[in-house]
Amino acid sequence: MRFQVVTLFEELFAPFVRRGVVGRGVQAGIVQVSCMSPRRFGVGKHRAVDDKPYGGGAGMVMRVDCIVSCMEAFDAEYTASAGGAVAAGGATGAEPAATNARVKRILLTPQGKRFDQRAAERLSGLAAVTLVCGRYEGFDERVRHFVDEELSLGDFVLSGGELAAMTVIDACARLLPGVLGNADSLKQESFHAGAGLLEYPHYTRPAAYRGLEVPAVLQSGHHGRVETWRQQQAALRTRQRRPDLLSQDVRSKDVSSKCVAAGQVDP
Repeated sequence: MRFQVVTLFEELFAPFVRRGVVGRGVQAGIVQVSCMSPRRFGVGKHRAVDDKPYGGGAGMVMRVDCIVSCMEAFDAEYTASAGGAVAAGGATGAEPAATNARVKRILLTPQGKRFDQRAAERLSGLAAVTLVCGRYEGFDERVRHFVDEELSLGDFVLSGGELAAMTVIDACARLLPGVLGNADSLKQESFHAGAGLLEYPHYTRPAAYRGLEVPAVLQSGHHGRVETWRQQQAALRTRQRRPDLLSQDVRSKDVSSKCVAAGQVDP
């Protein structure tokens, strides 16, 4: 899967793509991360990519022409490398590139839809995606006419979209076949689509530490009991910490039954 990042700070991604899960995917040829600065298409001798807002106000606004030119350059680059086979985006810009197929474009903004595990699973099924990182006061509003989707990490503001882009890349990359060393670990993680629950607690040595002991069932060697305990703990933890994940009536009833079986709540 190819991730195309529109960013003014390309150097931030250099260590990110060399380490951890993403680095492993890159080394295996499963993941590709390409960065491009809109400054390549900046205006004037200083290649300006921002300007004062119309109507006045604080801060500087990123120019629509520089951002769109960068996205279209990415489309042309990917079309050439993929032989014309491109994962097409859903929206059509006001002035789309005439000769290039469209890679799905995502604007990273606190005004976007909340990025979650389901979004990561959906995006990981694409061949390529373009992530647009903002800076300064934000984007010229017209940029939104040239993207397919807007995503946010949550109700807070960052200095730029680079951390959000890295989050999206990491969350998607680890879902790609061959990236993780143990594919089964995906099924046990929090928010996995098959269960939609938080992950159960983990323990390792020492068995006892300052009066805190590892549950006896985990040391029993009885795989069936261990699995039952883990399911119960995942259900209990979700009910206690993230009840909002239990909006579906059937799932809520199933979790309640597991919590009762765990002896943690009344029937």
